[in-house]
Amino acid sequence: MELTTVLAFAIAASVAIAIPGPTVLLALANGSRYGVRRATFGMLGAVASDIVLVVAVGIGLGALLQASEVAFSVVKWVGVAYLAYLGIRMILSRGALLHGDPAADPRGARGALFLKSFLVAVTNPKGYLFVGALLPQFIAPGSSQLAQYVVIGMVFCALDFAIMFAYALLGSQAIRMLKKRGAVWIERVCGGVMLAMAAWLATSRRAVT
Repeated sequence: MELTTVLAFAIAASVAIAIPGPTVLLALANGSRYGVRRATFGMLGAVASDIVLVVAVGIGLGALLQASEVAFSVVKWVGVAYLAYLGIRMILSRGALLHGDPAADPRGARGALFLKSFLVAVTNPKGYLFVGALLPQFIAPGSSQLAQYVVIGMVFCALDFAIMFAYALLGSQAIRMLKKRGAVWIERVCGGVMLAMAAWLATSRRAVT
């Protein structure tokens, strides 16, 4: 795979990832509530979902969701329900500054943060369609498909982690200035955006080509 192709993909993917989505908002909220170190486990969950998305696109799941209204709807409504659930929980949260105390808040445990971010991304059908539309444009038909998907997948995961880390760091720094009340409002705003995303996803349909 040519370096220019990888760089072009990195630029396109960076722009798309930097636009706040559910996993980025979780990184921001986790950074403000638990600190960057613990928020890292949520980022790893999102990266694990990236791997699932890339593999799914490689074996044709993205094309299946594009072609099948039923398959798209099943994944969509699971994603809607989970986003709405997280949004409500975040809005009702008191924004306690636990910073790495999973005993006080089980939702701050490493495994819980990992699973939450993983499920948010892996149950979003738009993620499969986005990755399915983006990645093949940078894959050369005449070369090894597997090797190219591995390279592109690694770049995608690295970029996603780096951008989420930046948002988590932003949340962590913001909370130092805003204190506890800031944590409340960061989570409420993120929760409200989550609910808006759930509503948007609920009304969205497949792009018919």
